[in-house]
Amino acid sequence: MIFASVLILLGVLLLLVIGISIIQQQKARVEAERRIELARHRAVIDETEEVLSNTGLFPCSSDLILMLYRRVENALTGALPIARNQSSDYERRLIDLRGQIQVLQSTPKPAPAIELFRLPDSDRQILTLVQTLKKMKAILRAEHNKGKVDPSVFSQEEQRIDSLQLRINVDSMLGRSRAACFMKQYGSAKQMVTKALATLHTIKAQTPNDPFIAQKVEEAKAMLEEITGAQKSAQPVVIKSKSDDDDIDVLFQPKKKW
Repeated sequence: MIFASVLILLGVLLLLVIGISIIQQQKARVEAERRIELARHRAVIDETEEVLSNTGLFPCSSDLILMLYRRVENALTGALPIARNQSSDYERRLIDLRGQIQVLQSTPKPAPAIELFRLPDSDRQILTLVQTLKKMKAILRAEHNKGKVDPSVFSQEEQRIDSLQLRINVDSMLGRSRAACFMKQYGSAKQMVTKALATLHTIKAQTPNDPFIAQKVEEAKAMLEEITGAQKSAQPVVIKSKSDDDDIDVLFQPKKKW
């Protein structure tokens, strides 16, 4: 009887240990999933806020700013229930953000003219601008695929981003063309400035009254003429040797009769 009681007690203890282990594993799994989900929301918040901080580098419309605000709002809303000790911080940020969204919706501003865009002077800022536009375009497409951006707004804003990227590419091509010309690599320089001119004509067809594009077209044309002139000057001059002339004279002189 005692032996049977001991066996029963051991069985109960074994089941208890197994149960505790299962519960701990379940808690660990839930905690791991919570951390992964929180990290995902935080990554969205950090990426979007980084893009927002760089919108001063290019003409950005209220529609794009509002899209970015709402993306942060959705991420904060998803993070709030699982943030635990950070919940108060997320709640405060959510309140502030909703206030900014309300202000932006009540006082919408017209999209700034893309013709006023000028490239930053710093190479570092230009690199930041290129990366920001790339991220902005990816975010715009992702939000549109989720049905959170109106199709007309999506089409208009994507076209603006494409135009900005083309302008940056043109300036980059002209810069590389100058560098290649300085290194006397006239073939590469001519190829790049010709490509830049083709891109400029494409942009000019879309925005014919853009003074920046008109200026760049004239700059590219002048550069092309300069490169062509330098290329001709660099070509070696072929001087016929006297012996070649003598050979030709001998060939065509009257034949002697023997």
